Amino acid sequence: MSRLLRALVLCMFVASCGSSQHEAPRNLDNACSIVDQRPKYLRAMRQTERRWGIPIAVQMATIHQESKFIGNARTPFRYSLGVIPMGRQSSAYGYSQALDGTWDEYREQTGKRRAKRDRIQDATDFMGWYMDATTRRLGISKSDARNQYLAYHEGRSGYARGSYNAKPWLLTVADKVAARAVLYDAQLRSCRKV
Repeated sequence: MSRLLRALVLCMFVASCGSSQHEAPRNLDNACSIVDQRPKYLRAMRQTERRWGIPIAVQMATIHQESKFIGNARTPFRYSLGVIPMGRQSSAYGYSQALDGTWDEYREQTGKRRAKRDRIQDATDFMGWYMDATTRRLGISKSDARNQYLAYHEGRSGYARGSYNAKPWLLTVADKVAARAVLYDAQLRSCRKV
C-alpha cells in the first residue's frame, strides 16, 4: 500500500471516530420515536436523572426547545445594516445551548475537562448539574419544567429578579416547554421507557 493511500485511510478513520450525530431525529413530537431512533439519548438522560434527579421528560423538553436535538446547534448570526455579519447572538452551542462561561464553570466544578457540548451525555449532565443547582438556590422543583426552563434561559440571577416577566414571548415559550414535558412523560410511560 502506498504512503498516500495509507495516509488517506488513516485520515478517514480518524475523521469517522470524531464525528457526532448532529441531525435531529425524525418526529420530534414523539418521545418514544426519539429514543427508539437514538437509544444513547435515553441512556444519557437516565444517567442524568439518577445523578441529578432531573426527570427525563424535563431534560427532553428543554433540549427540544434549545436545539431541537441538533448536537451542533448555534445561535443565528447578527447583521449590521441587514447584510454585514457581526458574529453570533451568543456563545450558546450544542444540545443544551450552554454558554461558554457556564460550560467552563460546569467543567471546572465537575472535573469533566474533556466534556463537549455536542455530545449528548455531556449535554444532559450539564443540564442536570445546572438544574440541580437551580433547585438548591431557588427552590424550584426538579420536575417543574416551566420554571426550570425560565431559570435556565435567564440565568438564576435573572430568574430571581423576575426578568422573564418583561418578556411575554419567553413566558409563552416556557409554557410550551412545560406542556411538552407533560406530553413526553406520558409518551415515555406509554412505551414503557421510564
